[in-house]
Amino acid sequence: MTKQKKRNVIVGQSGGPTAAINSSLAGVFRTAKDRGYSKVYGMLHGVQGLLEGRYIDLSDHIRTGLDAELLKRTPSAYLGSCRYKLPGINEDRDVYDKIFKILDDLEIDCFIYIGGNDSMDTIKKLSDYAIVIGSEIRFVGCPKTIDNDLALTDHTPGYGSAAKYIGTSVKEIIRDGWSLETSNGQIIIVEIMGRNAGWLTGAAALSKGEDCDGPDAIYLPELDFDVKAFVKKCKELLKKKSSVVIAVSEGIHTKDGTYISEMGNATDYVDAFGHKQLTGTARYLCEVLSNEIGCKTRAIELSTLQRAASHCSSRVDILEAYEVGGAAMKAADEGDSGKMVVIERLSDDPYQAGTEVKDVHKIANDERLVPREWITKDGTYVTSEFITYVRPLIQGDVAPVMVDGIPRHLYVPGYQELL
Repeated sequence: MTKQKKRNVIVGQSGGPTAAINSSLAGVFRTAKDRGYSKVYGMLHGVQGLLEGRYIDLSDHIRTGLDAELLKRTPSAYLGSCRYKLPGINEDRDVYDKIFKILDDLEIDCFIYIGGNDSMDTIKKLSDYAIVIGSEIRFVGCPKTIDNDLALTDHTPGYGSAAKYIGTSVKEIIRDGWSLETSNGQIIIVEIMGRNAGWLTGAAALSKGEDCDGPDAIYLPELDFDVKAFVKKCKELLKKKSSVVIAVSEGIHTKDGTYISEMGNATDYVDAFGHKQLTGTARYLCEVLSNEIGCKTRAIELSTLQRAASHCSSRVDILEAYEVGGAAMKAADEGDSGKMVVIERLSDDPYQAGTEVKDVHKIANDERLVPREWITKDGTYVTSEFITYVRPLIQGDVAPVMVDGIPRHLYVPGYQELL
């Protein structure tokens, strides 16, 4: 019996970039080539770019082992990302027909999408439509999100590196604040990403050690935020020390669901998935403290720095991202569709983990939050269980390839001309 010739693979990146997303891309590419696929196409700016006919042959850009290593060390999305929401199958079949026409023209066997919750919704819809029209293209999701909020997986690639950066940065902020005395004391509020899940903000506790007390309080969006109680807490802290550092999630909200960021000069921007842009939480709280207490305040937004810091990436994270990319390609090659690769933790000490695949329908549009028991009773810090969970994920370093004192990244030559 003659074995059917393998055709081509296409891979895309979606959602917020990370320091590890391109390591997953390298894993997909290498595994596809090792398994005998002819071409590995890369969508430029995800499904949105694919609909516009924008894609490249990755073999033209990843030619050597050095290219692959540079790609693993390159932050942000090498192919470009998007936040494009596919319509429901019964809302606009023309969009799906156009996508499948492009995939058929490119002779695609496997479609790999690297992303977070919204990206898994894309995999779910495309795999469902493939069944409707009898297409044999396999659709597999490769997890990626610094938010660490995907269901059914122990953690997500990208989170470990972001957590390492946050722990490091908060420690440096604490040192900076400690070095300068002020007459009335000062309060520094560090705003960290996290709309509904506080995994990133909780990582601020990693700064605590023999040489650092860590932040004085941590507020996660899993619990309602009381502004009056917050002011009272800050007053108490200032009686004990002259410099106070507090970490807050950008998504903290009052009991009625109002984001704290909306109480200040909030923006009206809403993305394709209906997510409001959250910014200004730390600034607003600093204004409140200045008015209520009269102390010096400083608001620090880590913003995109926390997700693009490849110079502070975790070796565990980069290696797992590569392995997860390879596992997604392997699953698609072996016939899986409508699935996502998940990471299963086997032990904390020594840290061991493996991969398996789960039904994407049980993952898409779900959200995994920090367990209540991993937050202290008063809601102002995380517990030791949280630290035990996250610490293995930040271990090890990946040295950048330095050129003239600055990290070198892999890029697509003539990228703008391709758009």
